Formats: sequence, structure tokens, C-alpha cells
Amino acid sequence: MKIFKFGGASVKDAESVKNITQILQSEGTENTVVVISAMGKTTNAFEEVIDAYYNKTDKLSDNLGVIEDYHKAIINDLFDKGDAIYKEIDILLGELSWFLARNTSQRYNYVYDQIICFGELLSTKIVSAYLSKIGIDNNWFDVRNYIKTDSNYRDAKVDWDLTQKIITEKLDATKLNITQGFIAANDTENTTTLGREGSDYTAGVFAYCLDAENVTIWKDVPGVLNADPRVFTETTLLEQISYEEAIEMAFYGASVIHPKTLQPLERKEIPLLVRSFVNPKEIGTKVSQGTRLVPYLPCFIVKKDQILVSISALDFSFMVENNISYIFQKLHDYQLKVNLIQNSAISFSVCIDNKFNKFDAFYDELKTQFKIDVQKGVDLYTVRHFDNNAVLSIEEKGESLLTQVNKETIQIVLAAK
Repeated sequence: MKIFKFGGASVKDAESVKNITQILQSEGTENTVVVISAMGKTTNAFEEVIDAYYNKTDKLSDNLGVIEDYHKAIINDLFDKGDAIYKEIDILLGELSWFLARNTSQRYNYVYDQIICFGELLSTKIVSAYLSKIGIDNNWFDVRNYIKTDSNYRDAKVDWDLTQKIITEKLDATKLNITQGFIAANDTENTTTLGREGSDYTAGVFAYCLDAENVTIWKDVPGVLNADPRVFTETTLLEQISYEEAIEMAFYGASVIHPKTLQPLERKEIPLLVRSFVNPKEIGTKVSQGTRLVPYLPCFIVKKDQILVSISALDFSFMVENNISYIFQKLHDYQLKVNLIQNSAISFSVCIDNKFNKFDAFYDELKTQFKIDVQKGVDLYTVRHFDNNAVLSIEEKGESLLTQVNKETIQIVLAAK
């Protein structure tokens, strides 16, 4: 049993769809679950639809038109006129229009999940139909009928026992199965999502429940690199990474592997392969039990557009356990992800990701109780297995605002240029 995951870049246009079908033919199509993301930048396009809908702007119709035109241009290149896929796409777009017309909820995260899911539904319908067209039998299914979660919209927690039961009982693992990443459903059949980049996690869920031989994540890079090539000019392919090291890298924000993906794989010792859909013959990176890092060298992780917050008591008293626990509770309440922590006797500093745009509300609540200094738009650099040259290469990029060091890792917050 194999699990493949293809991200948006691998299905961004008609030629890309043809390419992944060739990969599937080469790798074998039996006993396989293929998890697919929304095409190209469709998730971003749907976020523009959500914002226009939620804020009642006049851009909604245009934004919907962009999405429809994009997908129909792809199917025009892949199918003959009159193919059944045109009707299937129209049905999905009709379901989206129905929701937009009938929804009465004002909860942004709920609305987000009910709309964003159409990206994955559209992409998988197109890929499945194209596979059928060229003679490759496959089973398309709606992942929301298999992966069940709580109702924490946009970052839902998987109900593992129920999900395991459904997948084991309902899924015919002998076939080539095509399904969606990122999305799931709660016990009232409302769509939920597993967090941004959650398609990797979807692959991990299926691998765990099906005791898969391995999981392959297909990327537009050769594998896991020691640095983001969009930020660093020199990068090196990591051939082998242990689960422990990969989880550490994911925790600090390495974007190639979703943080939650590795945990279910590690529990059952299921190898994770990261390979290139551009050069599918290359071996890529293997994440498994074994040597921690091959080759052993500094690994760089960058998180852009962070917020550095320094909090101290109004009366200059010590920042002790009750202060800090209260602040952490508020960070949790406002869904602010902490990527760095540093405290002294009288101050407590955190570098946070404002993913859900709730920082201003957090600030307004705490400013009456604490002195708060804020620097927005900072960059957080994390270096695993650092040496002096690695540290110097980061410090040359800008003004250092805060540095945190432990045995294996250094984190440096730089002011935005």
C-alpha cells in the first residue's frame, strides 16, 4: 500500500496533470491512495472569494469568475467538448453558489472551510476524469466521508478512532484511489480543514490507518533541502533525515514537511519520501528511522512577517509563573502561534505568527495590564546544527533584534528591511 501526495504546483495546468498521470503509470497504480491539493494558487484565489463574500464587496462575482475560467481552461486542454467532466465541474460550482446564497453564519472560520474545500474537490475531479479518459481505472472519493474531526474550523483535530474505523471498513485499498488533501468533516457533516499545508497531513492519516508501505510527497524541488532556495543561493539536498530531526525541523517551520504529518508516520515507522515531480527518477529524500542527518550540515529555516512582542509588568515587578501562564492562555485564546520564547526577570518576549489576524485583539486586551512593545514584520531565522559561518551569514542580512541559542539550534530575529 502506497500513499502519494501531489501539491498545487504539480497540477497547476494541463501539462502538469499529464505529468502526474505519467508518474502514476511509472510507479504503478494498484494499492495506491493519491492525495491531491487544489490546483496552482487556487487556495489563494478562494481566499479572495471568502474575503469578498464575508466583507460584502463588489469583487465576489469577478473572483468567482477567475476560478471558473482557470479550471475550465485546464479541462478544455485535457478533454473533448461534451465530456462528462464539464457537467461535474458545473455541479460543484453550483454547490458553491448555493452555499454563498443560502449561508447565514457570520463565523469567519466556518465560512472559510465551507468555501475553501471546493479547490480540492475541483482538482481531484479533473485528475480522476483524465485518468479515466486515458484508460487508467481509478476510484474518486470524497475525503470528508472518511476523515472525521472536531469542529475547530481551519485547524481541526482528527478523531483517530472514528477515522480509522471508517477507512478500514469502507476503502478498497487494492485500487487506485483519488482523493482530496487538507479537508475533512465534523460529526454534523460540515467541512473542516486540517490547517494550511494540511494535505501532507491527510497523506499521513491514510498511511497510518492503512499501515502503508511508505508515503511519497511529490514536490517541485529535488527533496528536502537544507535551506529554502527562494531565500538562499546555495542549498544542499538532504538524502536521509531521521524522524526526530524532521520533527524538529517541522516544529521550527520547515515548509517541505507539515509539522503534524510526521507524528503518525513515526508511530508506525512508515518511511516518508520527498521526491521531485519535475525529475521523478531522482531518489529524493528519505525520512525514516536511522541516521539523523545525511549529509550533516547546518539547516536554515525562515519564517517571514512575524511579530516580536516584549511584555513586562507595569510596575517593573518580576515576570513570574502567574504572569507567564496568563499570557500563554491569552496567546492560545487568540490562536497566536509562538515560534520563539525568551524571558528575563522583568520581561517576556515571544515571536509569533498572526495566522488568524487576531493579534490586535490580543494586544488590546493585554495593554491595560502590561507594558507591551511590538515590532511587526520581522523575520525569524532558525539554524539547526549551526556553526560560526552559518550564524554570520544570517547576521549579515539585517539588524538582529533577539537571539536564542541552545545546543543544536540558534534562532535570530531580524528587523524587516
